[in-house]
Amino acid sequence: MPKVSSVIVPYASYLRVYEPLAAFPEPERSHWARYARRPDRPSYQDELRRSLADLLPVPPVAVPVHESADAFVTEVEGVLCVCPWRTRLRGWRALGELGDELPVPVLDAVLPPLVRHQAAQDYERWLTRNPDARPWIRTATWQVPLDWFVLVSDEEREYDKGSGESRGPGADEGAPPVLRYRTPMVQARRRVARGLRTLRDTLDEGPLIDGLLDVGRWLEEFHPRSLVELDYGGLVHVLSAGDLAGDHSAADVAVGIEALRDGDGEAAGEAYGRLVERWQAVRDRRSAN
Repeated sequence: MPKVSSVIVPYASYLRVYEPLAAFPEPERSHWARYARRPDRPSYQDELRRSLADLLPVPPVAVPVHESADAFVTEVEGVLCVCPWRTRLRGWRALGELGDELPVPVLDAVLPPLVRHQAAQDYERWLTRNPDARPWIRTATWQVPLDWFVLVSDEEREYDKGSGESRGPGADEGAPPVLRYRTPMVQARRRVARGLRTLRDTLDEGPLIDGLLDVGRWLEEFHPRSLVELDYGGLVHVLSAGDLAGDHSAADVAVGIEALRDGDGEAAGEAYGRLVERWQAVRDRRSAN
């Protein structure tokens, strides 16, 4: 097994939807049924390695030429559920957001304007043939968006500290830790609706409400018996074991929303303060030397 390193693992979190096989039309359904029986299914690390390798040629490959035929697979109460990677579609979408993430000189050095322009044209042509396409995976760098935590509860938190003895950007020994939440789609949708009612009744329009609205619309596009997974992904490599063990962000979000519902502004402010302090510390590491 290749070692995990800070060079290979981008510091990103993931929101994934696993749909039951019945949600897929043929012949895709049969493809995923066969795929699930493979003993050598690649991991999300393999997907990242492939994407990074595409940046090495000159000119770099901004978006894969062909769509990925890989997926994450799990079982939910005996039902096989699949989360297709759709790396090409996600690459196009991420490319459109890079301007907000990187300074123009850095962006031009990594992906020249001509390469980005060609990829954007390819995406526009593809969308005319696939207007209803949507990804099964959302990605956020150097954070977990607070609206994602509305979908899950602290009781659904799964933390495995892994077998590595050291943590931090240079840690690459043993199995990495895992911090994730998994919840049924119906529960995630219920929490979105309940959270939106409270936020709209107590707050002005803002990024949290907009983000939750967007996530809620996205969830509505999937089968009602799907599984929703919030995965800290590569963020586990910049957080210490103590930080990971003590991170109960979903509980803080739930406490904050409940406090708003009860008209307790002080308790809501305290919960929000804990969240801001925790995640600002993570984002600050992005620019640390």
